[in-house]
Amino acid sequence: MRDLSAARQGPYVAASPLVRPLSPMTRLLLRGGADARAAALAALGLPFTDTACRAVCASGRAGLWLGPDERLLLAPQSQLMELSERLSAALAGRAHSLVDVTHRQCALEVSGPQAGVLLNCGCPLDLDPSAFPVGMCTRTVLAKAEIVLWRTGEHSFHLEVWRSFAAYVSKVLAQAARELTA
Repeated sequence: MRDLSAARQGPYVAASPLVRPLSPMTRLLLRGGADARAAALAALGLPFTDTACRAVCASGRAGLWLGPDERLLLAPQSQLMELSERLSAALAGRAHSLVDVTHRQCALEVSGPQAGVLLNCGCPLDLDPSAFPVGMCTRTVLAKAEIVLWRTGEHSFHLEVWRSFAAYVSKVLAQAARELTA
């Protein structure tokens, strides 16, 4: 029988004082009209907003605006069943798509006074706080990998990356961190 212990572990993340893996979490991708999005966010205890490229947060949960009709919903891993039930009830009768992408992605945190500079070693966005303020989120690239980037604090960012690219992204960031501190 095949040993699945490696599959249960998180992906490899290269060591760096500025980059760390975040705890496993529930990830749901919601697509739907304003009524479906409002109902889903309310069911999660999150405020509704249609402000482009912004995240809303409450009680350890978040809803990230990824497109006019798309939200990435994040919550602690232990809440998957509870959230699924809440969302099923809230979205009943509304046109929507809700997909569990929990196992597809993992999260990294990049933090420290040089976090924006470090990310700009592979990300083309202007990460100055005036252009990319706290709460802003978007899909972008880091080196050659697609990521979701969310500024969670003045000097901290949350990256959502596909598990298969986590080692690559963390190695790119670790190399850039070595170069910044050299």
